[in-house]
Amino acid sequence: MLFSLIIPVYNRPDEIDELLESLSQIDYEEDFEIVIVEDGSSLKCDDIVRKYDGKMTISYFYKENSGPGNSRNFGMEKAKGDYFIIFDSDCIIPKNYLTEVVNALKQNYVDCFGGPDKALDSFSDIQKAINFAMTSFFTTGGIRGGSEKIDKFQPRSFNMGLSRKAFEASNGFGNIHPGEDPDLSIRLWNLGFDTKLFSKAFVYHKRRIDWGRFSVQVNKFGKARPILNSWYPQYNKYVFFFPSVFIIGFVVALFRSLIFNHDLLLQLYFGYFLVLFLVSTYKNRSLKIGFLSIKAVWKQFYGYGTGFIESFIKIIILKQKPHEAFPELFFLN
Repeated sequence: MLFSLIIPVYNRPDEIDELLESLSQIDYEEDFEIVIVEDGSSLKCDDIVRKYDGKMTISYFYKENSGPGNSRNFGMEKAKGDYFIIFDSDCIIPKNYLTEVVNALKQNYVDCFGGPDKALDSFSDIQKAINFAMTSFFTTGGIRGGSEKIDKFQPRSFNMGLSRKAFEASNGFGNIHPGEDPDLSIRLWNLGFDTKLFSKAFVYHKRRIDWGRFSVQVNKFGKARPILNSWYPQYNKYVFFFPSVFIIGFVVALFRSLIFNHDLLLQLYFGYFLVLFLVSTYKNRSLKIGFLSIKAVWKQFYGYGTGFIESFIKIIILKQKPHEAFPELFFLN
């Protein structure tokens, strides 16, 4: 089996340098190729890629900007392998990653898999706090990759494997972003393919974003979900409403406390945030990261929850067309 590692990049040459350096240390003994797709960047990474000529088999392609989903499809069309592994440019890959993937595929072959993400000690405190919010069992992170008990796991494209057979049958990613990952997973299920979580095939996901960009990102996640629910209502789940209910409940709790002096509901919220603080502090061995994790989770729930509510009203209630309601979520391929 020849693996082709597909990596789209947009104005992130430093990230590609870190990613390729980690891949140069990988302990996999068989041949594999790396396909870098420059998605219309003004800060190109071709000079960085040339540093690794001779160390690994690397192909570099430059194309006009058309979004990450289309860039991944472009890379898979150019790749020579029969199994594609897709990374985001802000990932760092453990040296045993491909070995873990091979072992998992031998035990239970699937045409599409996803792996979890972790934080390195070298990450900033904000990056570690955001990583906690995005991966913890005590947030929605536990739903999307922290447990193998999920009946149908939806891989995320920062760490995803896809067979050539599944790619050709599905035509790869659509033009919605974010949301292209679950969209592809559901279309694969409908085509008869299985997906699975490979819990040992993790990457270090740096997420080089500040608080503002994080808020924008999770808000778009929230907007995308009702669109996906309208496309695939059979896969709608009550848990998708949780961040919105959480935010509405918090507003009700504040109202009850200020107007009626009823504090029980508000105390439950503070109890939840205390648990987050304690768990993150213990996990990261840092009081500062514990406090920052509260901020990260709040921004995650508020951004996703308000985006979900806006999209639910426009898409589900008012029956607006997704492309017209949220043109910022769609690339023109």
